[in-house]
Amino acid sequence: MATRNTAAGRTPPPARPARRWAMTITGFLAVLVLLTSGIGWAWVKYLDGKINRVDPFAGLDDRPGTGSDDDLNFLVVGTDSREGVSRARLNELHAGGESCDCTDTMMIVHLNAKRDKATVVSIPRDSYVTFPAHTDKRTGQQVGESKGKINAAYTLGGRPLTIATVERATNIRIDHWIEVNFLAFVDVVDKLGGVDMCTPVPLKDPKSGLDLPAGTTHLDGVNALKYVRARYIASDPTGDIGRTQRQQKFMSQILARATSTGTLANPVKLKGVLEAALNSLTVDKDLGIKSLLDLGTKMKGMSNSGVTYAQIPLKTMDHQVKDWGSTVLWDEAGARVLFDAIRDDRDVLEPPKPTPSGKGQSPAPHAPATVEVPPSEVWVQVYNGTDTQGLGGRAHTDLSAAGFKMNAAARGGQAIGVTGVTQTVIRYDPRWDRSVQTVATALPGSKLAPVEGLGRTIEVVVGSQYAGVTPVAAASAPVTSGSAPSAGGPPSGPAPAITATTGDKVVCK
Repeated sequence: MATRNTAAGRTPPPARPARRWAMTITGFLAVLVLLTSGIGWAWVKYLDGKINRVDPFAGLDDRPGTGSDDDLNFLVVGTDSREGVSRARLNELHAGGESCDCTDTMMIVHLNAKRDKATVVSIPRDSYVTFPAHTDKRTGQQVGESKGKINAAYTLGGRPLTIATVERATNIRIDHWIEVNFLAFVDVVDKLGGVDMCTPVPLKDPKSGLDLPAGTTHLDGVNALKYVRARYIASDPTGDIGRTQRQQKFMSQILARATSTGTLANPVKLKGVLEAALNSLTVDKDLGIKSLLDLGTKMKGMSNSGVTYAQIPLKTMDHQVKDWGSTVLWDEAGARVLFDAIRDDRDVLEPPKPTPSGKGQSPAPHAPATVEVPPSEVWVQVYNGTDTQGLGGRAHTDLSAAGFKMNAAARGGQAIGVTGVTQTVIRYDPRWDRSVQTVATALPGSKLAPVEGLGRTIEVVVGSQYAGVTPVAAASAPVTSGSAPSAGGPPSGPAPAITATTGDKVVCK
């Protein structure tokens, strides 16, 4: 029987030029400026015509559900477009080399339901992830599932594959798309009047052109671009980690600049900043200026203390893969804690609350049961097929703790028109016959029900005989002692800590 769990071989795209995080920062700034500016409605029509719109969600299916009905998740990406820019200008910016049809940077910006906090998560461009089945952008041919670096998704399948890949890797549903090229970055900073950056030691990077003395220095747009691009600094051996921390400081500093110098209250200055940012943006067709302004009425009071910068926990930054070279592997357990918090609209700085085990659930085995497909690659949707309130939610938590990718919070039995279920039923598409065995092993005593055309997501209809989840692990996946998930609850060990900080903690004082 054919299965979509077998990755098709892919030829990776050509090597990419140096990374440029500036474009993503520009997109982030554009969103924050729009959301916090409180500009007059008379500008809505004028600004609306400045933005290019696309439909990046076309053809997407089997998407994650929403953990909260009112929060919003933006995928902000930067593309390496240099169209219309002279060679002299590129040399001035230390942005030489050939452009590519790729994303150099990518991050998720999460706005909570209360609209008083934002969480920013940068996704390493070399992250080794799964590309879902898609239409190849170059040939128009249907391509099966494969693996590679996340920045290649745009090259292989364009915007839809980029979104599908991020959603597959994080289990976070993306609501809006923002795409920006890095050249607008310089103009935005200059329109703001530059920004002060501080460093306790000199920073010098010959590749980006940065030459910053110790202390506080006022940077114009060109030098700000050098600052956020720098990653070959002798005084900072932490490489990309140190660069990410500098970028966080820069975003905090520029937001503080925009909100403290009267820019957002000055129509002339604000018009210049918005035009510089919006002229470079490509967004999804549903993201209109009016929608952003509606959000802005609820977010005018947001400051640096309300913006949290979180880092994806990493297992290794040098995972060697044939044809791809050095890639970045995430720490699955730690990443799951971070992404679950975002999906469920929880503050990532607060530790998750433990969920008590349900009555009658079996104790955890001494070691996980061995399966072929690891639970981290299996998508599951839970439904409550009984009248017992909260049973579906308990099963959702148990499966999530066991490492499965959960599509959404558990729903009531009426959502699928059934109730009175005794034996838990596992509904699955026969094309995913290997993945379903992992779910069946985790839920012993369940009944399998093949459903043609159901898609990648496996549905679990919880019955009254539900007795918890048996921990499972792929034969090739090492299991840390004491870290196996307990049946009916979160992992037996402490939840991995999330590395995050608020903007007011990194801004220059």
